Amino acid sequence: ILEQIEKSAAALLQKFAVTKIGIGFGGPVDAAAGRVIKSHQVAGWDDVLLADWCRRTFGVPAVLGNDCDCAALAEARFGAGKGSRCVFFVTVGTGIGGGLVIDGRLHGAGRPAVAEIGHLRPGLHADRPDETVESLASGPGIAASAVARMSGEVSRPFAHLRRDTKLIDAVHAADLRQRCEHNLDSLTAKIVAQAAAEGNELAHEVLDHACQVLGWAIAQVVTLVAPEVVVVGGGVSLIGDHFFFDPLRLHAARYVFPPLADSYHIVPAALGEQVVVHGALALAAASAS
Repeated sequence: ILEQIEKSAAALLQKFAVTKIGIGFGGPVDAAAGRVIKSHQVAGWDDVLLADWCRRTFGVPAVLGNDCDCAALAEARFGAGKGSRCVFFVTVGTGIGGGLVIDGRLHGAGRPAVAEIGHLRPGLHADRPDETVESLASGPGIAASAVARMSGEVSRPFAHLRRDTKLIDAVHAADLRQRCEHNLDSLTAKIVAQAAAEGNELAHEVLDHACQVLGWAIAQVVTLVAPEVVVVGGGVSLIGDHFFFDPLRLHAARYVFPPLADSYHIVPAALGEQVVVHGALALAAASAS
């Protein structure tokens, strides 16, 4: 990957008068030291001084940030949160991450982690590190919840809060199995969403459950931090209004501190797949040389 970066960057350096480099990395980082702590998806990134490597390789200053923090900064400055003083950003995809921007600046610099909404524990019973909002409302969490429903598991966190506790319709379970060619390991949130859109009630309930969990988490953030705007991006958010944003807003309103009920808006992200790039550039522009 470093070889690919070096090759691509060399061409850019020849074409443009680059003065700084901004990096949005998909994993925990020590921003002050310019150090990647690790990647949870790609092996080999443990304790890598990536900003220093960029400085030595390209001869210009470099600054490093977590990808979700960069996305939060971008949406707050240039995207759906532009013009608001306090913006909370949530990305919902293979995981769930968060970022908090106040007065155009990322909150939590120098802390080992901040705004990790996906790692909230939904309820007192969630006493293990893996029992998180992310485990229930991310893309893989939605797929796992669907499999759990089809297999008849009843111990999923928040299961007692489902609006509909009737027995699973075997026809709807069979439909989901057919959609993933009877290989439940290949079931995805996208497949579940498509099934819900075509009338599969089990899939609809699973999505609503995920929105309930995420809505609960957003309500906790609003209650504690009082952002004016909560921007939600990531692949799962592309499910759309009917099965994602509408129920998400309803569930957040259900759990939020009542005096804050009309003080915030939950909106889709505006900058698309380039959001981390925008944020990394903003991070670099704001950094000292």
